[in-house]
Amino acid sequence: MNTMTEPLRDRAQLIWAEDTPGRTAVSVVAFALLAAVSAQIAVHLPLTPVPVTFQPLIVVLAGVLLGPRAGALSMAAYVTIGAMGAPIFSFGGAGLPWLLGPTGGYLLAAPAAAFVAGLVSGRGDVPWRLLLGLTLGVSTMYAGGVAQLMMMTSQGLGAAMALGVIPFFVGDVMKVLFGFFAVFGVRKTLGRSA
Repeated sequence: MNTMTEPLRDRAQLIWAEDTPGRTAVSVVAFALLAAVSAQIAVHLPLTPVPVTFQPLIVVLAGVLLGPRAGALSMAAYVTIGAMGAPIFSFGGAGLPWLLGPTGGYLLAAPAAAFVAGLVSGRGDVPWRLLLGLTLGVSTMYAGGVAQLMMMTSQGLGAAMALGVIPFFVGDVMKVLFGFFAVFGVRKTLGRSA
């Protein structure tokens, strides 16, 4: 290892290890902001009212990196701020009516998805737990989205999955894999659990 970068790595390890209320608060706010930004990178797909965004990746990373409680808090803050009228949902959407629309189920499930991802992945370096946590986190968002689509459309599970899961499946698998390699790489580089 380059001796010039060792002090920088040691400082990064020290900062990462400090689990203070201030660090947690900053992290919660940062992930809520990241969720808002990721929602603006949205693409409409034909045959579904739900856009493609980077939000599922941010939601599960919040849980994995911040832990279940802080990750869920960050996503609850994001959803609450948007529900109160800040235009931070996809395409600048905002307010309670947005949460009652086709994307509302995913948004309402985001805190639970972050919690599940963080709880299952744990804070260690166990690769299968990290991958499972990310996968179950995204699945939790799917469950919320599909449930709301079923209520909105009065259609069955298959039709709701055709609208709210199948068009996004390949992209979300790629997001989970990206999240896995990014987090695992950071944890290995810092030489400690995230």
